[in-house]
Amino acid sequence: MKWILPNACTAANLFFGMLSILSTYEGDYFNASIFILLALIADGMDGRVARALNATSELGKEMDSLCDLGSFGIAPAFLAYSFCMHNFGLLGKAAAIIFALCGMWRLARFNVNTSVVHGFFMGLAIPAGGCIIATTTLLFLALDVRPENFGLVYPITVIIVAYLMVSHVHYPDFKGGGEKLFLVAKIFAAAVFAGIIYIARDVPVQGVLTAIFATYALFGIVNSLITLMTRDKL
Repeated sequence: MKWILPNACTAANLFFGMLSILSTYEGDYFNASIFILLALIADGMDGRVARALNATSELGKEMDSLCDLGSFGIAPAFLAYSFCMHNFGLLGKAAAIIFALCGMWRLARFNVNTSVVHGFFMGLAIPAGGCIIATTTLLFLALDVRPENFGLVYPITVIIVAYLMVSHVHYPDFKGGGEKLFLVAKIFAAAVFAGIIYIARDVPVQGVLTAIFATYALFGIVNSLITLMTRDKL
């Protein structure tokens, strides 16, 4: 019976993902974004609870991936399309579909590489990708800014985030080991974080949430580039 609690946490992940989709359908973008963040909390709990209870299982792993696709692939894609990208016609539709497809690909690759990749994430983790959309939506709402006013920036950014999920960019998993984290990349990340906080100084909560995920996405790119350049010199 000890498997019930971790599987309940996994189910809560998809529960919040579905609430996000329904909220988006109703035009409630604030709650749709919040539910994605709540799904992230549930997603972070299931593995920890399973390990604490020694209740890990193959069924739980499969459930986790399926729930992640719903909560961090489909729900954010639908949110981004309904909130903004419907204004861009076929490009907006393509960006939303690409995001969901790349999320699926990212999860499948992660599952088959669990015994090969250690110490880092290969590509941006799908929860981080989904939360980039959720937190930026919260920030836009708080600042009363419409992203379509910046032209194609929003749909292109969504496509870039989607690509990062299936890329070979290495992201720290914060468990120790993995590739070296360079000081230059850390300074760059700190500067980006501070810049976002400054821009969103009137809405600090939304600013901090956005800064966390955006900085993480950019940090992996810079740190991986430095790693490649360092290897080329050896």
